[in-house]
Amino acid sequence: MGRKLPKVDIVIVGMGWTGGIVARELAQTGLKIAVLERGGPRSTAEDFSVPSIRDELRFGARTDLMMDTAKDTFTIRNTMAEDALPMRKLGSFLPGEGVGGAGVHWNGHTWRWGDNDLQIRSTYLQKHGAKFIPSDMPLRDWGVSYADLEPYYDKFEYVAGVSGKAGNLNGTIVPGGNPFEAPRARDYPLPPLEDTHANKLFRQVATTLGYHPFRRPTANASKPYKNPDGMQLGQCQYCGFCERFGCESNAKGSPHVTVIPVALRHENVELRTWSWVQKVQLDSTGKKATGVTYVNVLTGEELEQPADLVILCAYGLSNVHLMLLSGIGKPYDPKTGKGIVGSHYAYQILNGATLFFEGKAFNPFIAAGGSGEMIDDFHTNPAFDHGSLGFVGGFSVGGGGTGGRPIAYRPTPPGSPLWGSDWKRATAKGYQSAMGLSSSGAVMPNRANYLDLDPTYHNRFGQPLMRMTFDFKDNEIRMSRYAAQVLSEIGKAMNPTQMGPVSGRTSWSVTPYQTTHNTGGAIMGTDPHTSAVNGWMQSWDVHNVFVLGASAFPHNSAYNPTGPVAALAYRCAEAIRERYLKRPELLT
Repeated sequence: MGRKLPKVDIVIVGMGWTGGIVARELAQTGLKIAVLERGGPRSTAEDFSVPSIRDELRFGARTDLMMDTAKDTFTIRNTMAEDALPMRKLGSFLPGEGVGGAGVHWNGHTWRWGDNDLQIRSTYLQKHGAKFIPSDMPLRDWGVSYADLEPYYDKFEYVAGVSGKAGNLNGTIVPGGNPFEAPRARDYPLPPLEDTHANKLFRQVATTLGYHPFRRPTANASKPYKNPDGMQLGQCQYCGFCERFGCESNAKGSPHVTVIPVALRHENVELRTWSWVQKVQLDSTGKKATGVTYVNVLTGEELEQPADLVILCAYGLSNVHLMLLSGIGKPYDPKTGKGIVGSHYAYQILNGATLFFEGKAFNPFIAAGGSGEMIDDFHTNPAFDHGSLGFVGGFSVGGGGTGGRPIAYRPTPPGSPLWGSDWKRATAKGYQSAMGLSSSGAVMPNRANYLDLDPTYHNRFGQPLMRMTFDFKDNEIRMSRYAAQVLSEIGKAMNPTQMGPVSGRTSWSVTPYQTTHNTGGAIMGTDPHTSAVNGWMQSWDVHNVFVLGASAFPHNSAYNPTGPVAALAYRCAEAIRERYLKRPELLT
């Protein structure tokens, strides 16, 4: 055991969106709060100024703002029959590291997940009966409803400066928004981003086909904006350097320019960077946390931080890893189906198509992280017939692009050479004449997809790495094939000169980037036998440990996860402040 520090009231592990929200919301209690972030400090002025932030090689190709796999990683396999091997290079997903976490380099896409997701098991039982849900799919309701989360969705959208157009205001359908969204109390704080040529083309064709297009809601400020805490956001410059990059003009709603500075105004909140938490310490009963141990990665010193309350706000996968290392909850055993921590891991399944138009100029370099037109007809639309298609879940479809950067964006028509002078000519021509279509599909839990501690490989501190066992199952493969048909239909209707191949996915690989939307492992629910945390994000097994983030999601949606991650964090912080601190016990 390392050097023991003076006790604090609350220790928060991680300083991204959830850590920033909880620190900001609990700062007003006056309690002593220590926030431990394993990465370094970040600010726009010091780290994201022009021209250095537009270094695509450093930030885009070499993922400078993300987890360093030479220091920490996961082991990966598709099935239990395989040997898991360490992920030596980031590919499929990009966990953030440092103050702000993945909220620094995200695109800003902000969705409200409705009851079609939050009460998914009940919805499918009512519509299709128990036999429709596969026996190896442990589908769960979340234990909260959209009505429970609506005020917290709203709060986050106004803190982050989300640009968009409401489609359902208090039950009234509003033209221009998503007609299938759940009702909201008020509109977004900012109007949608500017249209791109690709957006307009997609909207025109989608409308002609009978779909219901709308502009993607996103935390890219369409106008200068001051949020309710007085934090100033700049106007989006459509620079095309959004995902994988920090925002040079503070136009992207990120924790380091919204909630974190507000939290750190309070003298009772201390942020310690380069502090790598290794374990949550439990008392002799194993039912109460006494604090955490961590290592100062700059000096190598091991430290113990005693605390009355421990809140895990690291990246979702890291939360699950800490729980497994700390003995919080019963680990999931896929052979017996018993245990819960590590179960319900899910990802997303994507399809895409590239369209080429002779004589058109899309200017892809003029874009924002949230640029794009969407349709939700195959996701939240209650009229979408899952029954005849045989899959649980849905997918969203979009058209457009989020930036045409010179290294990564090299669209070439089918049949183009892969190298040489002809390839150069094809990329020069394809750069301006191409646009993309994409679908983002939900992934349901499966008994064979899970997280556990690897028996072979260890991190720099000698602790077992976390092992990921995951592949797409029949449910997702059927969905992906149908999504590919929809993309083909829309693509052909746009009348391109050429269109790249569109096919459904059949397996998952950790190599190419897809999304950073990892969910599950410490799921929420109303039953301690089938969930790791309750509806307030509180551990069933150790009541003074709260676990925030997408690790709590019992399945993954077609939508990006930041909206419900933030809403649940606000709801959790309120419950801690108003209820738990007054009577420290299991909340009901």
